[in-house]
Amino acid sequence: MLYHLLYPLSGYWIGFNLFKYITFRSIGAVLTALLISFVIGPWMIRTLQRLQGKGGQPIRDDGPQRHLLEKKGTPTMGGTLILLALLVSTLLWSDLSNRYVWVVLLCTFGFGAIGFWDDYLKVSKQNTKGVPGKIRLLWQILIVTVAAWLVLKTGGGGELRFPLFKEWVVQMGVLYYPFAILVVVGAGNAVNLTDGLDGLAIGPTILTAMTFAIIAYMSGHAHFANYLGISYVVGSGELAVFCSALVGAALGFLWFNTYPAQVFMGDVGSLALGAALGSVALVTRHEIVLAIVGGVFVLETLSVIIQVASFKLVGRRVFRMAPIHHHFELKGWAEPKIIVRFWIISVILALIGLATLKIR
Repeated sequence: MLYHLLYPLSGYWIGFNLFKYITFRSIGAVLTALLISFVIGPWMIRTLQRLQGKGGQPIRDDGPQRHLLEKKGTPTMGGTLILLALLVSTLLWSDLSNRYVWVVLLCTFGFGAIGFWDDYLKVSKQNTKGVPGKIRLLWQILIVTVAAWLVLKTGGGGELRFPLFKEWVVQMGVLYYPFAILVVVGAGNAVNLTDGLDGLAIGPTILTAMTFAIIAYMSGHAHFANYLGISYVVGSGELAVFCSALVGAALGFLWFNTYPAQVFMGDVGSLALGAALGSVALVTRHEIVLAIVGGVFVLETLSVIIQVASFKLVGRRVFRMAPIHHHFELKGWAEPKIIVRFWIISVILALIGLATLKIR
């Protein structure tokens, strides 16, 4: 919005020319989202506490027993704070004529709406069963299918590129749709599985969003894309502003979500964040890099798959509990230790993901 309002005035005052630059608007997006989170956060937490009463987030009976004592009564659906800060900041600082911005917003808020519905049912009924899994999946597939069609219509997507190799390109044709569904739905549910400890999911989300802000900027810049040997996707650079707004909103939420958490993000936050990252990876054609940078999310998902498969096939569990962060809890690791170590792993993976841009 500011881009459309102020940049045309650069002929009257050269200072308005700053709004042409994605880097300047990205910084503005981070700070705006952060400020919104700090200002609105306390009020939103009080409102959620008032609406949810003493119930708060329903705690799984089959989870670690200390959660029933330490986390019971903590309000959930704090992801609405992230989405509000993200939306306002993105609308203020982005070029709203860019179709990719709207595609990513569609995925983010579409998945957020599904998560909100799921959280509402859980809180209102005070149990851990929300929207049936098949219905959630059906809506997620529908949203991503529309988003994938829009990406193809805009001129992006349709191919799979491999990091480290310049010439390895697979034209997917109609297979692009199931591939897009796998990436975005997988990312959304992977972040959802990771959201089990205070600040555990939001930390890797911040690092992944920061990484993809750089990737989006490079992909949307013809000179940098050619130099690095990556796909040049016209208009994708604008997603650096979106990713920056996401970083600011997530940092603001972490202020209240850090151990011990004042509020949980709920499915409204985790599903939306995962879909945001997945859709940005889809547009920039760096889906495999997302699996590297978001390796913590992949690890959490694989731990659940391995646990379920092992129990059904041989009747034995590989981990004490899945997702894997619960395994370390039951081994006696303190919650802050698990969180910080997973963040450190995320930093390492983010650096590896960025390195793939050059090593080709």
